[in-house]
Amino acid sequence: MSETSEIRQPLGELAARQLANTTKTAPQMRAITPRWLIACLPWTPVEAGVYRVNRVVESRMGAPADIECSPQDESDLPEAYVDYEEQPREFTLNAMTTVLDVQTRVSDLYRSPYDQIREQLRLTIEKVKEKQEGEIINNPDYGLLSQAADSMRVQPRDGAPTPDDLDELITRVWKEPAFFLAHPRAIAAFGRECTYRGVPPATVNLFGSPFITWRGIPLIPSDKLRINDNKTDILLLRTGEKRQGVVGLFQPGLPGEVSPSLSVRFMGINRKAVASYLISLYCSVAVLTEDALGVLEGVEVDHYHEYQ
Repeated sequence: MSETSEIRQPLGELAARQLANTTKTAPQMRAITPRWLIACLPWTPVEAGVYRVNRVVESRMGAPADIECSPQDESDLPEAYVDYEEQPREFTLNAMTTVLDVQTRVSDLYRSPYDQIREQLRLTIEKVKEKQEGEIINNPDYGLLSQAADSMRVQPRDGAPTPDDLDELITRVWKEPAFFLAHPRAIAAFGRECTYRGVPPATVNLFGSPFITWRGIPLIPSDKLRINDNKTDILLLRTGEKRQGVVGLFQPGLPGEVSPSLSVRFMGINRKAVASYLISLYCSVAVLTEDALGVLEGVEVDHYHEYQ
């Protein structure tokens, strides 16, 4: 080959990519979780946004003394009645609301392959639903942690959550308990304690995913349970109105409803060509009787064992 021969180069990869279509995903958001608590709670429709929990004035002294078993003499029969609380608690649905703004020029020009408005609404709704689960657990007015009675709060024996601690919690919520609710790190800490004691917990499949169980009761994870100084709480719930348990509350039939108690309404376009959408989610949660919710408080999640 002579020195003057032409050196031929193929089309480069970088240049070739300019003519190729790129396959794109929808926007991915790490903050989205399965929100299994929302799926596990039974939801009760509320009329006019208010739910009143009527309770009986009771004596946890046992059976009433004014009921006799097979009286043998001719004495007068005892008289009995059931008294109600005169000031029952009422739950008002709480609103989680935000306004989504979309520049119409953006939504008009950049709408393929994904519709900008649809994706913005989808991601904002996901953030609202994540907020919903957090409020159901932590809201100071109606959250599960704030509704737990003092008599239903248990302290761990040694810091880390042990089988003995969960057994103690079951003795408080012994009437048809539905599930434990715990941070994933608390569930991992409980699993370590079980393994250390040679009693690895069984698993069960729910919602297409495996969950560990204790005494046949699944431990449902939620990262909305807060961890402070490597300590957190574990909850045990009985659920449903018929079982006098814990129920979620929602308002059906909202204007612009896209799912139960969630509405999206178009608010118009302003003079800067920005379209606005109002996103509202109304919900609350009620503990119908005190023994429907127990809390194991302040368990440590950073305790590990040395194995031989």
